[in-house]
Amino acid sequence: MNKLRKRIACFCGVVIAMAFLACSAADDDPHSLAPYFTRATSAPKAPDSEGFLQRWLLLEPINKPNRSNAGFTDSYVRANLTTNYFPDQFTVIPRDGDKVSVGEEELAWHALDSPKFNVKLFRFAHGLNKRTYGVVFWAVTVVDSPRDMKDVRMAVGSNSASMWWLNGEEAVDLFGDRRMVADDCISKRLTLKQGKNVIRGAVINGPGMSDFCVRFIDEKGEPVKDLTLNLNNAGN
Repeated sequence: MNKLRKRIACFCGVVIAMAFLACSAADDDPHSLAPYFTRATSAPKAPDSEGFLQRWLLLEPINKPNRSNAGFTDSYVRANLTTNYFPDQFTVIPRDGDKVSVGEEELAWHALDSPKFNVKLFRFAHGLNKRTYGVVFWAVTVVDSPRDMKDVRMAVGSNSASMWWLNGEEAVDLFGDRRMVADDCISKRLTLKQGKNVIRGAVINGPGMSDFCVRFIDEKGEPVKDLTLNLNNAGN
């Protein structure tokens, strides 16, 4: 009986050791943003066929430990997503490679295109070998409109909670523990002015995946597609 127990213990030890080595090897594997992102170019980019905005400046994740997403009430999310983590947080239009200091960390902005309608923040963080859970992500993009567009609405989905601003004005809030669904929350009527319009977003997440999608819809609920995304030579 003792021999059997020793054999079982030995076998379990080997299995655990192999699992540890496999995990260590996986952690040592080089991380990559592909196939979830490509570097943005200086050429303007149109929304996709459904109007989703696929070009963004993303800031490397800010450490904000949350063991659960259950506590993402409106008051908690608003307090933590309107906190000033870095200078000029609500006014700066960063360029690719710009860096900001958050506490003792230096974080970089990355100008990226998403091949899909949703921007996969978890994959962004993982691809850069950054923390993936218990974080706040900041996103900025610039939308050029060929004319004043009145009575459009910003439609957003996010995993988990998030807040979004258009030209400095709060537009959409998504609170609670939620999965990303296209057009999950829709703003009141807005105006896209002719020329440059700045969109800012902040997404907070504890454990689990994290992503978002944004587009504009007209009064009939149809996607607004005659826009361009231009990050002022971002990526160059």
